Amino acid sequence: MTAASVNSTTTSAQRRIQNLQMRGIVKQFPGVIAVNQVDFDVQAGEIHALLGENGAGKSTLMKMLYGLYQPDRGSIVIDDEPTSIRSPHDAIQRGIGMVHQHFMLVPSLTVTENVALGLKNEQGRGWQLDLPGIAVRLRELSARYNLKVDPNVPIWQLAVGEQQRVEILRALYKGAALLILDEPTAVLTPQEVEELFRVLREMTSNGYSIIFISHKLHEVLDISQRITVLRDGRRVDTIPTSSASKALLAEMMVGRPVVLEYEKPAMEQQPERLVLRNINALSDRGDVGLKDVSLAVSGGEIVGVAGVSGNGQSELAQVIAGMRSVRSGAISVDGMDVTNKSTQQLHQSGVAYIPEERMIDGVVREFTVAENFVLHDHGHSPYVKAGLLNLRAIGDACRSAIRQFEIKTPSTDTPIKNLSGGNIQKLILARELARSPRLLIAAQPTRGVDIGATEYIHHRLLEERAKGTAILLISEDLDEILALSDRIVVMYEGRIVGVVEREKVSIQQLGAMMAGAVLDVE
Repeated sequence: MTAASVNSTTTSAQRRIQNLQMRGIVKQFPGVIAVNQVDFDVQAGEIHALLGENGAGKSTLMKMLYGLYQPDRGSIVIDDEPTSIRSPHDAIQRGIGMVHQHFMLVPSLTVTENVALGLKNEQGRGWQLDLPGIAVRLRELSARYNLKVDPNVPIWQLAVGEQQRVEILRALYKGAALLILDEPTAVLTPQEVEELFRVLREMTSNGYSIIFISHKLHEVLDISQRITVLRDGRRVDTIPTSSASKALLAEMMVGRPVVLEYEKPAMEQQPERLVLRNINALSDRGDVGLKDVSLAVSGGEIVGVAGVSGNGQSELAQVIAGMRSVRSGAISVDGMDVTNKSTQQLHQSGVAYIPEERMIDGVVREFTVAENFVLHDHGHSPYVKAGLLNLRAIGDACRSAIRQFEIKTPSTDTPIKNLSGGNIQKLILARELARSPRLLIAAQPTRGVDIGATEYIHHRLLEERAKGTAILLISEDLDEILALSDRIVVMYEGRIVGVVEREKVSIQQLGAMMAGAVLDVE
């Protein structure tokens, strides 16, 4: 297939979609109506943002548009013609492409080979695809939209932002005129976000349409023309971005006013609680995960750890929590050496840990809410009496935590796996704070948590700061880091490339450090 024929396909698809409408869409799963009578539309040349808490129906709605699910009721209309989208292949044939949050690329293959995957045989000669011709067309698309990617480079050699460009190029190559972007900025630095937004604006100026799914309100306000908000499977409203604000959007998502900015009293100088000196540790891959990491956290201080995913943040949390061995260096808590101590010894030393993977490291899925609440302390008073579990004491303590932390659960005997992500995270927080820790390691504390639970968790972290607890906050959400931190540590390839005061650093400077630059920020 020649480059010209591919270009013709792309232009044809682009012309087809001037208006797409989803009317009265319903999708039901056993025990739940995931999408309930939702109307949604996209115009040519528009970036339409789709907002909603976890479980609001965003992903289900888009999976129906992309052919991964079939609606139980309702219709999809493209340019006034009802259509049936039975599979992703059908969606692509109709000019609809999707870039998933987790990229669907084969690391060992080149950019061109990844784009060629799944193409029909008529795009080559015999059984061999015309890879040189595909590469030529990719260079044309890359130059047209400034999506700078070398078609001949293996995926594993590309940065995260470059891999995202490959996903967009692949969709454009296949003729997408409407792109669904699912949390497209989740793993990008601020500079990469700016570059992505420039690309999206260039695309819409050429007639493409974008559906932008995100939980980052400031990005939605920056990039979109209209915003649709879903809540509990229903459409709350569709409004022009020009009349929206963070506060309004948050209230539409949750159904009540939400506090998005926090007042933090000045930190009182307190002794250092956590000190790391020249820590080195291996990653799960067996290579170096942490390289000469040194940092300190004082009582009553929140130190945020920023960085693009996979740059040593997980290893940092795990070595402090006793879940990963330190090869060299030292860790002390309140002046006591705790290097390579067990998790139980660390608990006894006043260390609390909110793990990154709550369903793997935070709770036991099959255990009840009450059993998970006493997971660390079930062998100690008052939860054990005469060698047996004191079920009354366990139930009383768990019910008190449920009330205090506003955990939504049918009962203390409910299996933890039946709770929402936000309520599971609240239970973990309640359990860890019940022991009045001196040091709290909070690793991705609001990942996958809705905005209402996020607000609650943030307030609890600030309350612990006010009590004098030392908090190490590890998060890939830069908004969270900026909102809560007193100081910010930036990690890149297992090293700390900067430690800065929150009030003295800009987002642009943080983004540069997240990309590996070593800056002197005064």
